[in-house]
Formats: sequence, C-alpha cells, structure tokens
Amino acid sequence: MTNDTIHILVIEDEEFDVRRIINTVKPYPQVKIDDIVSSGADALNLVSKKKSIYDVVIMDFQIAGGVMGEELIREIKRINALIQIIVITKMTIHQTDFDFANRLIQAGAYWFCTKYPGDIESYIYQPTDFILSIVNAFEKKRLESDNIHTRRKLDKNVRDILSKKQIIGVSEPIKLLRDQIQQFAETNASVLIYGKSGTGKELVATNIHYLSSRNLESFVPINCGSIPRDLIESELFGFEKGSFTGAQENRAGLFERANGGTIFLDEVSEFPLTAQSKLLRVLQDGQIDKIGRKKSYEVDVRIISATNKDLEKMVQERKFREDLFYRLNVLQIYVPSLQERKEDIPVLTDHYLNRYSREMGRIKPEFQEGAMNVLIDYHWPGNVRQLQNVVQRMLFLSRGEISRANVVDAIGMKMSFTERRQLYQFDRENILPLKEIERSFRKEYIKFVRSLCKTDAEAAQKLDLAPPNYFRISKELGLK
Repeated sequence: MTNDTIHILVIEDEEFDVRRIINTVKPYPQVKIDDIVSSGADALNLVSKKKSIYDVVIMDFQIAGGVMGEELIREIKRINALIQIIVITKMTIHQTDFDFANRLIQAGAYWFCTKYPGDIESYIYQPTDFILSIVNAFEKKRLESDNIHTRRKLDKNVRDILSKKQIIGVSEPIKLLRDQIQQFAETNASVLIYGKSGTGKELVATNIHYLSSRNLESFVPINCGSIPRDLIESELFGFEKGSFTGAQENRAGLFERANGGTIFLDEVSEFPLTAQSKLLRVLQDGQIDKIGRKKSYEVDVRIISATNKDLEKMVQERKFREDLFYRLNVLQIYVPSLQERKEDIPVLTDHYLNRYSREMGRIKPEFQEGAMNVLIDYHWPGNVRQLQNVVQRMLFLSRGEISRANVVDAIGMKMSFTERRQLYQFDRENILPLKEIERSFRKEYIKFVRSLCKTDAEAAQKLDLAPPNYFRISKELGLK
C-alpha cells in the first residue's frame, strides 16, 4: 500500500452507493475522498477547477446531469489525461461482456466493477479488490506523470541542442538548406551531404537527426579519415573476446552503440574498400558482422554521410564501391560555401561576436567604417570554420572597436597596395620597385574581383578586359 495520499473525486447520484464507497475506503487513511458530486456537469466543472488535485475518479456509469458514461470519461481525460477513472455500475456485467469493457477502456477508463455482483456464489467480489484497483490506478498515474516529466526533460535537451546548432543565415541557399533539412528529417532514408571543408556538414547532419523521430536516441559522429584503416572494422562493428591478439574483452562497435539512432560518417570517401562490403550489408539488411562472432546481429541505424570529394569520380576510378555509393546517396544535400552566400557573412559575424564576447566576458565591439567590407570581400577558403577563428582573433586584437587593420591581421591576408597605403604600412627599410608593387596590386585586385564572380567571363567583363587578355594576365600573375 502506498504511503502517499490518494485524492479521490466521487461521481455518484445515489446516497446509498455513496455511503458504500465511503465505508469501503474508510479503513485506508491513504485514500482520501476530496469531493462528491451527483452529476456529470458538476464533475466536469470541478475537474476543470481542480484538475491537478485529483488522482482517481470513481464514477457511476449511469449518472445524472446530461453528461454520462463514455462521454463523461472522455471529457475528464480531455481536461487532464493523467487522472485515472474507475467505473462502477449496477448494470448486469457478465465475465464475457468484452464489448462493454472495451468501450470503457477505449474511452479512457482504467478499471470497472459492478456495484452488485450478479452471482455471488460463482464469483468473488471483495472490497479489497476495489481498494487495490484504486492503489494501482494511483501508481499508473504516477508512472505516467514521471514519463511525461522525463519526456519533457528530453525534449528540452533536444531543443537546447538545436538552439546551439542553428543554421545561421538569411541567404536563399541557406533558406533552401533549412527546408531540405526539415524535409529529410521526416524520413529514415540515407543522406549524403556534399560540401567543401568548413561549410558545416556535421552541423547539417546534427540538425537532421535532432529534428527526426530518432531525436531521443544516440547521434554518433565518426570521422572516417581519423580512424586507422586497420582498426576501422573493429571500431565500427565491434569484436568478441579472443577474436584477435589483444581482444581481451567483448567490445560493442559504434553501430551497436548507435542502435535506434543515427550514425554520421564524415569523410566517407576515406572509408577503406576492405570494409565497404560490411557497411553495405548494414545498409541493405540492417545486419552487423562482428569480428570473431559467427552469427550476425541486427541493428536499426540511420546513416548520414558526408564528403568534400567527388564520390562519382572515385566510383569510376574503382576507389569506392558503386553499390555502396547508391545506397548512401538516396537523398543528397549540398552545403553552400561562404563564397556562395556572401550576404550571410555579417549575420554570421554578429552571431559569433555575440557568442565569443559572452564567453570571454567582454563587451561586444563595433565595426569601424569599412571593416565589415573586408570580411565580405574576402574569398574564405576555410568557409564558416575559418570565419569563426577570425572572429575570435578579431576580439583579441580589437580595443573597443574593430578596425580594417584588425580584420586584415585576423584573417592573415596579404594587403593590396591600396590597403597598405590607406593603413600607412609601407616599409621604410624595404623600398620595392614600382613594377613589383604594380604586379602585387594587379594580382590581388584580379583575385578580389574573381572572388565576387561566378565565372572568368564575368570577371573579365567587370575588369573591362577581353576574355583572352584576362586569361593571359591571370596566367602571367600565377593565378592560372
């Protein structure tokens, strides 16, 4: 018997039956009848006002007040789904009357019993059965409440993860990316993520997982390029004790640990050919071949992979299995480079400045005129990852405001002639020939203009050069 007080609402319109209920629960001080009402309408008003008070409702099936039976059960559960309902009735209930019992359970009742057993010589009906049903109903409510609390905590953890793993940007490519992530999260199909280094492919995979129905299960990221090739099978698929020298205990592989969740295979192009057949079997049959174990075992794992290489070309060169490529490439998503989403640079910079300023306990500095333009005009070979590092360096270099010089130093870029002149950084001890300065300026300026254009032809047009002349000059400057 529980030591906690069980709070009861009784819905009964016959005084005789109310008295019988009171007498039945009286020997058990843990069971407290808080309220007694004689109609369904009054009961619903009370439950609405005191919905967090009641643990168990004991109700007559045929009650006055308009609302009764299964309708009353459903209305109570609609107000508070945690309240457990025990139905008592004087209707003739036979042991084989499953239809009636099923209707009550489907409506939301926990248990039901007859007020007056029809055949007392054939069936046992004790007050203790009634009390036991109340206690069990209370325990069921407590378990359901704990489950809801746990689920809310887990949901909050997922929301917290997603808030820290936001896809930041206002550009059209990023809006498309977010739409694709949401769409792909609704399926269990394999996803292949393409994109240059530093674009945030793991961030995309993380969002797909935590927006999916698997979000309460494990997300296991694996960098295929960082695991030694001779260990990748044992790391991914596990091994049995004694299966090879040094295997002193059974070890679960990463696929086994991710069962029910998602595996993220970063740099999947580095996955060795010798292990690709086993990975293919996981995708085809959901089966793992554990080293040293004769029998395969099943896992339910979604695979998201990523690469910055041309897998189709690797297939043609027989460096990657064609059948595995098609299994991984069911859904494809492209992560744009920072060069393709220039309008996101101010938004990303502000985001990281806010974050790192808080972490360093510093006031967020403002940009001096022209300083942000340096960030926007830069070509960002390291993409968002490089921008994050640059923002941190800018914070260390700045003193209240971020100047163009701070940005240039943080990027570590060579400054053009014009920029050097503007920042008065000529070297008095190292005077260079004019031709060398002109060559340096032309090279930097052509590189700058090309970074803003999609094609060489567009860059030549902006520079007012014929395409053959643009190509010749670029080659002379070492840009081709």
